[in-house]
Amino acid sequence: MTALAPRPATASRLAPNYAPLPVTLATGEGAWVTDDEGRRYLDLLAGYSALNFGHRHPALAAAAHAQLDRLTLTSRAFDHDLLEPFAAALAGLVGPLVAGDEALVLPMNTGAEAVETAIKAVRKWGYQVKGVPADRATIIVAHGNFHGRTTTIVSFSDDADAREGFGPFTPGFRSVPFGDADALRAAIDETTVAVLLEPIQGEHGVIVPSEGYLPAVRAACDEAGVPLVADEIQSGLGRTGHVLACEAWGVRPDLVTLGKALGGGILPVSAVVGRADVLGVLTAGTHGSTFGGNALACAVGIAVVGLLSTGDVQSAARERGVELGAALDAMVAEGLLTGYRRAGLWAGLDVPHGTGRAACEAMLREGVLAKDTHGRTLRLAPPLTITPEDLAEALARTARALRTLA
Repeated sequence: MTALAPRPATASRLAPNYAPLPVTLATGEGAWVTDDEGRRYLDLLAGYSALNFGHRHPALAAAAHAQLDRLTLTSRAFDHDLLEPFAAALAGLVGPLVAGDEALVLPMNTGAEAVETAIKAVRKWGYQVKGVPADRATIIVAHGNFHGRTTTIVSFSDDADAREGFGPFTPGFRSVPFGDADALRAAIDETTVAVLLEPIQGEHGVIVPSEGYLPAVRAACDEAGVPLVADEIQSGLGRTGHVLACEAWGVRPDLVTLGKALGGGILPVSAVVGRADVLGVLTAGTHGSTFGGNALACAVGIAVVGLLSTGDVQSAARERGVELGAALDAMVAEGLLTGYRRAGLWAGLDVPHGTGRAACEAMLREGVLAKDTHGRTLRLAPPLTITPEDLAEALARTARALRTLA
């Protein structure tokens, strides 16, 4: 890989809310992308799991192209012919993995919208069904969480960058240490309308809880009659080798938020799936979205469900994940990493030298794309469709990059 020449400074009309790596991508296919100067890179970020099926997956691109020639948007003022089929397909895939007999689906656009939808649903359920006094509802969340960046969501974040300058904040949240089921149980009281957790904290560095944590959380919720909401926007839809990460612990949440991969890397698609008695409190006029459940989104979403329905993608994630773990073990043994955490084809790597950003810049020079988080940690989330050969090549390049930091 040739050295990257500094790009000339140019005036930008973009608000500076991102600090991207110095690369401008132009095309992509599978696990590979090409920049505007013709250099090729292996993508080990996959759009934070939005590209679980790689760039321009043929089945997903075909579904989008076909729908573009038919109908793209009606708004929810009218039904369209793919809305019910999408809901049925997603409920068929995810419904058996959540609590309750008949799962409902509420389609939205972004992951943050799905989380906001879940928050609104459990609050209204708390008032209407549980009998919590008006404006007293509380939701238990975890330290180190990342559920999005809306004003309400950053109200219960402990990330200073996400919070500073955006107050006043929305009340009604109690934060407890992630992984501490006893603290969570102690925080539940008569005002609690839900527990909202990521089964694995992705943004925080792919933090995987202990074996007994999520089952203990499920038991605490059952004892108190409180819904468990699992944010599977990054961890779901194949990333960990399961449809939902919660499956690894045998836990069925009451509601699950989905996004990112549900849009196949083509457009924003999200949804809340779960108990009918909770989602059913959102009646006409109480919640909505002009683009939520649009025809183009449903066409792509149905194709995504089709790819996951065979189990082949999940199986590949498990197999490639073992290969990823073996390569990372070798990097730890060589001293290139101080440690890592992995779930399926998803890992958080801790580097001993420099910063995670410096590691990503070194990887970029070797032709690999990744993203740092929280100081000396970086995340790997390759497309689940990556070949064994491409994964091995990407990890060899990663090791070469990390050696330059020593």
